Amino acid sequence: MNEGKPTKAKWWSRPRPVSPGVGEVGPVEDISGPGADRDSVANHNSDGDQQSERDYQSDGDYELDRPATTTAPTGVTGAVDAAGAGSPYVAPAGPGAGSGVGGGDFELERPAAVLQGSVSDAEAVGSPSDAVPAGRAPVAAVPAQQAPEDRPRPLHDPDPYSTPPYGEPGPWAPAPPVQHPAVTPAHGTAMPPGPPPLPAPPPLLAPVPYPSNPHPAPAPWQNYDPWAAPGPLQQNGAAVETKTQRRKRARKALVLGAVALALVSGGVGGAVGAYLERNGGVGDVTLPQAAKEAPGRATDSVAGIAARALPSVVTLHVRGSGEADTGTGFVLDTRGHILTNNHVVEPAGSGGEITVTFSGGESAKATVVGRDSGYDLAVVKVSGVGGLRPMALGNSDSVQVGDPVVAIGAPFDLANTVTSGIISAKERPITAGGEKGDGSDVSYVDALQTDAPINPGNSGGPLLDTRARVIGINSAIRSADGGTDLQGGQAGSIGLGFAIPVNQARRVAEELINTGRATHPVIGVMLDMDYTGDGARVGTKGGGAPVTAGGPGARAGIKAGDVITEVDGQRVHSGEELIVKTRAHRPGDRLRLTLRRGGSQRTVTLVLGSASGG
Repeated sequence: MNEGKPTKAKWWSRPRPVSPGVGEVGPVEDISGPGADRDSVANHNSDGDQQSERDYQSDGDYELDRPATTTAPTGVTGAVDAAGAGSPYVAPAGPGAGSGVGGGDFELERPAAVLQGSVSDAEAVGSPSDAVPAGRAPVAAVPAQQAPEDRPRPLHDPDPYSTPPYGEPGPWAPAPPVQHPAVTPAHGTAMPPGPPPLPAPPPLLAPVPYPSNPHPAPAPWQNYDPWAAPGPLQQNGAAVETKTQRRKRARKALVLGAVALALVSGGVGGAVGAYLERNGGVGDVTLPQAAKEAPGRATDSVAGIAARALPSVVTLHVRGSGEADTGTGFVLDTRGHILTNNHVVEPAGSGGEITVTFSGGESAKATVVGRDSGYDLAVVKVSGVGGLRPMALGNSDSVQVGDPVVAIGAPFDLANTVTSGIISAKERPITAGGEKGDGSDVSYVDALQTDAPINPGNSGGPLLDTRARVIGINSAIRSADGGTDLQGGQAGSIGLGFAIPVNQARRVAEELINTGRATHPVIGVMLDMDYTGDGARVGTKGGGAPVTAGGPGARAGIKAGDVITEVDGQRVHSGEELIVKTRAHRPGDRLRLTLRRGGSQRTVTLVLGSASGG
């Protein structure tokens, strides 16, 4: 509404200050000049009076009662005639009334903004200036100034900004469309009543309350008060938001913008990712890879064991007598002796050929030093090869069930194959061979059982402990077809592998290297291999004597028909088991046997004898 802009002062705002001496009554200069036509003056006064009255009615601050109309006294008839027959006579007011022309004139106080040339309302009705000497043109009388203490005072203090009366708009802005304030007199002046309000049209329908909006929006100008302290208003009349409200709105907009940005970013990222996944990217494919690590491994790990043992392991290719075979062996000493299984080199027999291939790829010819079918062991030797690394030998008597082991060999001619497992059992009596039918090629082994995968081609290879020491020589497996000979078929491992204990293999290898033949410990009795009872029974029939005269058994008191049930406290269930337990010892070792004879049981002690192996 531009309340702060002061308006130009209007003449109705307040009374103009009166200079000293204005209250004296005196003639007013003839506005028409000397010799002017009275009719023109009258007309001029009439027009001025009409304009002045209009101004008074619309904008004047004061309205004073007019002087009472009386009959003109004698001597002023000419003045009355000159003003007009219908002009009433106005009685002079003031102390000089009736004292003549100079002393009988009076003035009414003019508003401050009225020019001197304007004609007062009193002249329109009948002015005392009409009573002038004959022959002088009538002039407008100046109203007398009242003393300041006698003048009416406004009801309100003067407004320094010249604000228009309440309910009326300023000259620069339209009135509010819905404001109808009661008219208040400005400065104590009564104002003419306004036109009566128009009757409201009858409502078409009864007003129905709208339950969903219990708080209707207020009209913009309903509570408008122009005299109230200026406040922040928008053009629609609503209050301007405070700083806290603006901050909250900005924070809400920021959060909504962040959420929208996240949603858009997620959608774009998902679309790009799906495109790249379907189309294989936009460039060459680069796959992530781990950095190169140090080659060293713990010495007791499978990798550490293999790293130390592989240089001592060899692969044997044997040809002869129309047969060919592949097996494994390991270096015993620096002189070129290599230990392997008898059934590996058996095809070479006489006139065959044995080729030894080392882990590094070097090959050399080898010859048989000695072999024994009863133990299924053989020693071959290579010549002219330097830098040999002998394999360390362990102690099979120290092995416990559950110890981790590693097997190295060439299954199906795949050299340097490493597998691992544990010791599943000890002193497992097994027999292998027997293809000749006379039993001369049958081997009896008090074996170590392992679940390390062993396949054809592993025969003669080392079974290692966690220190890379040999604890057994891999010799046989139990396959699905029921065979135990590694060379008898191509059946694979089912987790039942058997190895000759290294303690027995060491003794046999020494004898083969030193003498070319191995000795077998014997009791000096003939066993009944057809006996189906529990234990090993000494034979009663045969081409020879059941008990060798002067042998270890005869000296211990063993007789034909005796059933041996224990060897050194271990149960024996068959003749094969008795042979295995016996061959686990050296010739000259002392044994304690438990016998069952005729329902009685007895224990005997004997010293093992020696027999040459084949």
